[in-house]
Amino acid sequence: MGVDAVTRRAIFLDRDGVLNRAVVRDGKPYPPDSVDDMDVLPGVGEALARLKQAGFALIVVTNQPDVARGRQKRSRVEAINRALMERLPLDEIRVCYHDDGDGCACRKPEPGLLLRPPLHDLSQSVIVGDRWRDIEAGRRAGVGATVLIDYGYREPCLVEPDLRASSLASATDWILGRIEVPAR
Repeated sequence: MGVDAVTRRAIFLDRDGVLNRAVVRDGKPYPPDSVDDMDVLPGVGEALARLKQAGFALIVVTNQPDVARGRQKRSRVEAINRALMERLPLDEIRVCYHDDGDGCACRKPEPGLLLRPPLHDLSQSVIVGDRWRDIEAGRRAGVGATVLIDYGYREPCLVEPDLRASSLASATDWILGRIEVPAR
């Protein structure tokens, strides 16, 4: 298989607010400070197992700008990511450590994290996030469906997702019903 070969379809997942509880201050979500502060949300493990069984690659795509801002150490972000990889059936975690002013192609809403090799069948893929940046990144990448885990944050959702849900667990039936599952 060549470097540019397209592999299977994927579920692209934001990290904080989708897999683990975001820390909400003044209506805005923030990542946990450390592994000890990380709390995997209820039903996430079971939902991911169902999606993996249906043939999806499970890829986390997360902005972590607090590293560029000097508020968080990269080693702590990586420790949280390792803990998630150990606890959940994830295939990969892709991280953007840049801030808005850096102009990179990987900071959502830019689609760069979704377009890194290995490439996936984006038309048969889904992105699940808790902020408009996630939904817009999915749209720009051409994913087949977008899901917003809607916590009613104080920021507006600048793009309309295909589905608003209360959790990854509650969105899983919709995802599995919307995307054709190949016969085995």
